[in-house]
Amino acid sequence: MKKNISLWFVLLLLAANNALGQQITYLMPRVIEKNGHHALLVDGKPFLMLGGQAHNSSAWPGMLPQVWHAVETMHANTLEVPIYWEQIEATQGKFDFSVVDTLLAQARTHKTRLVLLWFATWKNGSNHYMPGWMKNNAAKYPNITGKSGKPIDSPSPNVEATLEADTKAFAAVMRYLKKADPQHTVIMVQVENEPGAWDTIRDYSPLAQKLFDGPVPAELLKPEVLKALNRPADAEGTWQKVFGERADEYFHAWSVARFIGKVAAAGKAEYALPLYVNAALRDPLTNPMANSYESGGPTDNVIPIYKAAAPSIDVLSPDIYLDGSERILKVIELYDRPDNALFVPEASLAPHMARYMYDVIARGGIGFSPFGIDSNRPDGKKAETIERLASFAQDYKVFSPMMRELAQWGFDGKIKAVVEREDNAPQTIDLGAWQAMVSFGSSWRGNDVTKNEKPTGRAMVIKLAENEFVVIGALCHITFKPLGNNQGRVWQYLKVEEGQYEKGKFKSLRILNGDETDWGGPRLGATPVVLKISLGVR
Repeated sequence: MKKNISLWFVLLLLAANNALGQQITYLMPRVIEKNGHHALLVDGKPFLMLGGQAHNSSAWPGMLPQVWHAVETMHANTLEVPIYWEQIEATQGKFDFSVVDTLLAQARTHKTRLVLLWFATWKNGSNHYMPGWMKNNAAKYPNITGKSGKPIDSPSPNVEATLEADTKAFAAVMRYLKKADPQHTVIMVQVENEPGAWDTIRDYSPLAQKLFDGPVPAELLKPEVLKALNRPADAEGTWQKVFGERADEYFHAWSVARFIGKVAAAGKAEYALPLYVNAALRDPLTNPMANSYESGGPTDNVIPIYKAAAPSIDVLSPDIYLDGSERILKVIELYDRPDNALFVPEASLAPHMARYMYDVIARGGIGFSPFGIDSNRPDGKKAETIERLASFAQDYKVFSPMMRELAQWGFDGKIKAVVEREDNAPQTIDLGAWQAMVSFGSSWRGNDVTKNEKPTGRAMVIKLAENEFVVIGALCHITFKPLGNNQGRVWQYLKVEEGQYEKGKFKSLRILNGDETDWGGPRLGATPVVLKISLGVR
């Protein structure tokens, strides 16, 4: 009798553990906010997307071996990959999800999460991924009319037929994902791609002009929205009256955002994965007019419009291909908002871009992804892929084992970072009772420093306790200075360990001392390292 009771107890315990395990495994991905910091929860815990985006035409089965080779080379945990409306609904009302099935199956085999990119009404401002049955019916699914009356290579956001078609297709995609992906291999979906228009600020068709001459929608006349757009709190009337010289751009941003918001809402009603929209950027420092960049997308100046028009979109994200640390760091700052999680879904694959991951992670960003990680040719050489990805791969290799910790620390506001700028000037990090001083260079002989050939130095500091820190970085030298009550006192390193994180715990490889910590502190070479540092004062 006792034996049977014990057996039933064991079986009951196993069943309970299995049920609990399934509950954790199948928790829905979602974006959360706390005290202005954000986290992407995957399997119920903060997740940092160490991503890579495939080329536009690489989601086809024949191209995927090159893509997976790139993912593995980078040590990436997330692949951003397009899915194509023209393939999924080649015949109106008939859906083919075979490419989606292939992506899901191969991602699971490679133990990689997916972010699917819905290339549909807009792809870089054009309609090129619309199905042929729509392209062949320009009267029903028209493009924009420019100010001169000429057609523009960009779909009109004001046409209900186009909206209805995209809404039905995207809802079908999300409905299928819910059925085909219960384990949440897909953790986010991008709705459209760099929406907006080039070569015109807005649609000047008769339909659009009638809307433009009408009143501004009530959603944009709320005091908090008008304040964010630098307009008087009591403004009302037509677009021209309320927004002046920015009226054309704001009208187009509203039109595009409203369209995308309705598509997103239909998708979320089927399957509530986190959704985002990406932006082709403008210069963040000069506030240019929209005739110099893609008008209508979620550029920094119209984020409040997108938030009002498309509440079903969780995140507005910058695609960073700009040059210069001042511009890039400003973009990161502008998209890091209490109402918007920071996520960089596309960035140049240039080696110097990798350092900006440090700033994104320090701000609690949920992910970073360079574009074009695969070779873009069926006969691409693996050696070329390895060389092209080296700058990102070395940081991802360090970040991967501690991805969950970095995501949690970022969410808790425990990380601060610096990246080397073009002037190579030293920078400081305020850590409360301590100040970290970071200088940049590739090698030191005493006080002689060899400057980096290009500004690629970077460092982040995670504050574990008042006198205990984790430091990750490369091509820099870091030392400390006591502040507050300890200011002016003699300080020293109690212990400096080099190692790595494994299963949530720091595993020490060696204790650094002597030549490795004298002259003020550790000197970090070209390969990123993880240090655990304890400080003390006398």
